[in-house]
Amino acid sequence: MTDDDGRTAYTGALTARPAGAHALLVELPDAERTAAFHAEVLRRRAAGTLPPVEEIVPGARTVLLDGVPDPEALARRVADWEVPPVCDDTGDVVEIPVRYDGPDLADVAVLWGVGPDEVGTLHGSHTYRVAFCGFAPGFGYLTGLPPRLHVPRRSTPRTRVPAGAVALAGPYSAVYPRATPGGWQLIGTMPDPRPLWDPARERAALLTPGTRVRFVTAVGSTAGTATGGTASVGTGPVGTGPEAGA
Repeated sequence: MTDDDGRTAYTGALTARPAGAHALLVELPDAERTAAFHAEVLRRRAAGTLPPVEEIVPGARTVLLDGVPDPEALARRVADWEVPPVCDDTGDVVEIPVRYDGPDLADVAVLWGVGPDEVGTLHGSHTYRVAFCGFAPGFGYLTGLPPRLHVPRRSTPRTRVPAGAVALAGPYSAVYPRATPGGWQLIGTMPDPRPLWDPARERAALLTPGTRVRFVTAVGSTAGTATGGTASVGTGPVGTGPEAGA
């Protein structure tokens, strides 16, 4: 079945079950359908056709609907939804400046079968979307890399990954908003990671689920906000698998 734009809609292929007295956990078979279901929930809420839900929390293969008056009734409803795939050209775009100077750049180049100087070009040629957030405040898991560019986590995690590190693991790209341990492949550096998490901002996290992201080579100094359209993030100086951590 297709939607109004001619895209093939997903039907079935989900499991919905109550999670406590007032929450519904929806499990999907893959990241693509999870993103599509999350987008459909947001669309229906905006259109006023979604029953009352206080919080919507996407994960790698799940979407949690919390604050639901009748989880069992909602489970029956979502089972009949026709969910179109996510349209890749909708949503805000945040541009992340990157210096492709990461310590794992050469290793990733080998895995990709290219020269180290080509990794940045390949990585920056795709548009990503924040699938979900976790691990640390402001840490977004970005999908958009084609399967041929997926890479494994490092066999030995680092005890400290610096803030601003641009990293890869499995199907995901990410930028570390703060210094933490981590086992992802580090390919670059965001010169100023402070915009990724700003508690003083109304929306503290810059990269929230559904936001589109592009990585651009860091040149000069720019600043911007993620309020709509395309936003460039400042470049000033600043001092378990991929689904379960970094």
